[in-house]
Amino acid sequence: MVPAGAAGPATPDTADASTVRAAAEEHFGHDRLLPGQEEAISALLEGRDVLLVSPTGSGKSLTYQLAGLLLGGCTIVVSPLLALQQDQVDSLRRVGLGAARLSSAESETARTKAIEDARAGKVRFLLLAPEQLADRDTLTRLAALRPALVAVDEAHCVSTWGHDFRPDYLRLGEQVRRLGSPRVVAMTATAALPTHRDIAERLGLHDHETVVTGFERDNIALAVTRCDDPDDQRRRVLDLVDELTAGDGSGLVYCRTRKGAQAYSDALAERGHRVGCYHAGLGTRRRDEVQQAFMSDALDLVVATSAFGMGIDKPDIRWVVHADVPESPDTYHQEVGRAGRDGEPARGVLVYRPADLALGRFFFSPVPRRQDVVAAAAAMEATGSDDPATVRTHVDLGPRRTARLVNLVALARQTSGDTEPSLHELVDTVVARAEAQRRLERSRVEMMRAYAETTRCRSAFMLGYFGAPVRERCGSCDNCVEGLAGSEGHEDDAPYAVQSVVRHQEFGAGTVTDVVDDRLTVLFDDVGYRTLALELVEDGGLLEEA
Repeated sequence: MVPAGAAGPATPDTADASTVRAAAEEHFGHDRLLPGQEEAISALLEGRDVLLVSPTGSGKSLTYQLAGLLLGGCTIVVSPLLALQQDQVDSLRRVGLGAARLSSAESETARTKAIEDARAGKVRFLLLAPEQLADRDTLTRLAALRPALVAVDEAHCVSTWGHDFRPDYLRLGEQVRRLGSPRVVAMTATAALPTHRDIAERLGLHDHETVVTGFERDNIALAVTRCDDPDDQRRRVLDLVDELTAGDGSGLVYCRTRKGAQAYSDALAERGHRVGCYHAGLGTRRRDEVQQAFMSDALDLVVATSAFGMGIDKPDIRWVVHADVPESPDTYHQEVGRAGRDGEPARGVLVYRPADLALGRFFFSPVPRRQDVVAAAAAMEATGSDDPATVRTHVDLGPRRTARLVNLVALARQTSGDTEPSLHELVDTVVARAEAQRRLERSRVEMMRAYAETTRCRSAFMLGYFGAPVRERCGSCDNCVEGLAGSEGHEDDAPYAVQSVVRHQEFGAGTVTDVVDDRLTVLFDDVGYRTLALELVEDGGLLEEA
């Protein structure tokens, strides 16, 4: 049943570009689509799955909403945050479309009514967290709806290679298949090449099309200011915030630790700033109060750890300052990209102290002890469960360590194919996977060092890191303004093409992400990012096409 006023089901024959544009204008008031939207929607209407990589504020939500309308039936949206789910529900209802949230915040009665309304065609969009899909009864009832589309937001959380992996996302692929194998659009704001592949594999995307848009944020002037000791670093951060808050709009200061966030927040409050502090150590109510005060302009700035930001879409953030070096360019790109979402000029400044790189290494994922892997595998076998809470009743390990071990064991079994590995093989695979993850994390820290110390256009550096095309200098970063940055753009006869797959004699298989001047960067499957001198590569025959 299709509600009155809603678009009916589309087929490849009827859903041409004009149909898509007409629906966008009729239901959402948009007279044009943003780059990537029409391409992604068309692929979904043709029966293909889609991986959409596009920054926040670039219309990923409209992509699934419009595709869902044109496909007809029910669309299920998987999103990690309750607040983000509610924002989407509210926005859909404002344009007259039926939407509801299934979450722990709703009563069982409310969740049952939402599903019944979806069955009756009154609700076209159901938004929920992955934990809800993990509930067998909920999954069974959703499968009975035979949803036409599943949209997975923040899809990088699916990937164990991503910088923000979340265990609750691990089994989404299997759960989606149990929904009747609907079309799937996986959406993320930032993801490097191995994360793209991992998302597609984990979700079981079918004949999928990858649509990558908008890595360029030309309105954000990137800069790095270097300091050598903690006192100088603290003084520079505080003075920088004083300078930046003299203008209009709001700002963010990111710190690596809760202690650092609180200290900077206190110091800025003493200087008269309307500032809030946000980190995972604060209670839920306090965090919500800070977020709401910031969004309503009761606060001019927030000092936070990486816990703050997912789902934050405040158009007038004019600057983002990083008081410490983030653990990866992935994180930095995502956090600095929260500035200037209204398209107006903004600034992103990294206060760089080389010694902070050691802090990044402190947070590396640990390689598990073999005896702990054995204990976790035995507990999973004994309980017949891969639920971390159940497994933990049979092991003497903390909840976070247990959850990570359960996920690693589950991944090892998935990669073994149809053959059940021996315990020894299972342990070897788990440890090897953890070691590879650690090497990748280490290489990401080194890429942050390279970003901080480069004389290249900083925007071009970030694009190259993600394997996106680099056409020219941004002209607005500190290196461009100071005349340090050279020209950009790949030569047609460059020896290695970006995104080509190569093999190194020592490092194994990898993907070329960037080629510039006399060097290239390769993301290797087993050792992470490596920047290689072209002359040495060619003279030594170190790389061959895979």
